[in-house]
Amino acid sequence: MQENPNKIIGGSASEHHDSDAAHLASLGYESEFRRDMSPWANFSLGFTYLSPVVGVYSLFAYALAQAGPPMIWSFVIVGLGQLLVALVFSEIVAQYPVAGGVYPWARRLWGRKYAWMTGWVYLIALLVTIASVVYGAGPYLAQVLGFEVSVNSTIIFSVVILALSTIINFLGTKVLATAAVIGFAAEIIGALVVGFWLLITHRYHGLGVLFDSFGAQGSHSYLYAFAAAGLIGIYQYYGFEACGDVAEEVPNPGVLIPKAMRRTIYIGGAAATFVCLALVLSVADIPAVIAGKDITPVDTLLNDAFGTVGAKIVLGIVLISFLSCAMSLQAAASRLAYAYGRDDMIVGSRLLKKFSAARHIPPYALLLAAIAPAIIVLGSKVSTDALTKVISFAAFGIYLAFQMVVLAALRARLKGWKPSGKYQLGKWGLPVNICALVYGIIAMINMCWPRTPDAAWYDNYIVLVSGVIVVVTGLLYMMIHRSYGHSDMPYNDAIPEKYRSVHALNNLDLQADSTKQ
Repeated sequence: MQENPNKIIGGSASEHHDSDAAHLASLGYESEFRRDMSPWANFSLGFTYLSPVVGVYSLFAYALAQAGPPMIWSFVIVGLGQLLVALVFSEIVAQYPVAGGVYPWARRLWGRKYAWMTGWVYLIALLVTIASVVYGAGPYLAQVLGFEVSVNSTIIFSVVILALSTIINFLGTKVLATAAVIGFAAEIIGALVVGFWLLITHRYHGLGVLFDSFGAQGSHSYLYAFAAAGLIGIYQYYGFEACGDVAEEVPNPGVLIPKAMRRTIYIGGAAATFVCLALVLSVADIPAVIAGKDITPVDTLLNDAFGTVGAKIVLGIVLISFLSCAMSLQAAASRLAYAYGRDDMIVGSRLLKKFSAARHIPPYALLLAAIAPAIIVLGSKVSTDALTKVISFAAFGIYLAFQMVVLAALRARLKGWKPSGKYQLGKWGLPVNICALVYGIIAMINMCWPRTPDAAWYDNYIVLVSGVIVVVTGLLYMMIHRSYGHSDMPYNDAIPEKYRSVHALNNLDLQADSTKQ
């Protein structure tokens, strides 16, 4: 990897600010955000979005039951794959440090229609993910406060967490940054304390158990079982892109955001793997989990290791993790919605692009990131099964949006794009880009793979079906509203002018030939 020799090294804050403003102006924008987010706050935003505790605690029982202890190796495999994606994103954000992340990146790399669809997929996925995170947190808050876990209590406490997250975001970038750092500190300390306590006082197995499946694969090959369990890793490693979603709120973003993205993968991945390791080695009866006799091994383990009061304290730390995760997701979704609105790319742009001069936040974009998830959560009152179906799109949609950007970057490279930001991969750019795309496609196939043969076809293929519905809905919207053509902001400018000129001439020649005929 190499850094651009033209980057600013050292210098005063005002010099960085002037340089950042000039770079943004060269891309056609004048930012209203304040660059109040420090490097560690930017990293913390990505880390709390990735949230090792939320990811591991949510899927540990499923992964262990599917493939036994070796499922932990999915963290290593997926971590390497997502690091490749993060490196591609790092080059893009260094050249195009614009709020909104994947939408403006796809716009500059490919074009308006492609960018619109990329942003659409990502926005829907983010809104659904916010709903899934707060809904997952609802039962934990109910337990901590001593309420019986039910659909009603889960909905109420989910909305409480969503409201608190929204308030934090409405208080501005500085408060959001502080909350992100606090969330990171609480989560990493909690993960280390809980992990070490379990390993020291409650460990039942040696490291050799990490290579023992306990027959979890049944009559299938172990690869099939491991692929299913590998979803714990696949669902874990996203969040790093949030560092780029707030690019206009970070000083010297071309240097700091790529570093924050890589730190999110390194530190977040290490923390998730450590938490998972501590849990695996501390589960007394792994065969009982695999057989379905213990369907809540994390709850069982925490109560055994910490007692009722101690378990509630741990659950409190878990709740902070859920809140931080929801807060970071909201920040990412609101910046994307604001970027859409600023470019007049979607219905409601007049409101979405409004900006609070007092708080330096986009208030209506933030409201969208609160109201839409709340509606999804309230829908579980009608049908928790319907909620499950909606949420099934969350992770797949984020991966799909990621790979649309990775594909756009690969296409741009093949057409002559040479990244010119402060972070560059140099000669490694093309092979890293190709490998990132291959990894992403494999991961999405794994997420869509049918694993419930006894269920109806639409349930067996629910992830794929939900993805198709979102994409087709977006295409219909584009055909009817054609908002992708409303903006005159730059697009497709990553492709060298020489190539675009030749392409335009070829199109004119084709049009002339068709006219003659």
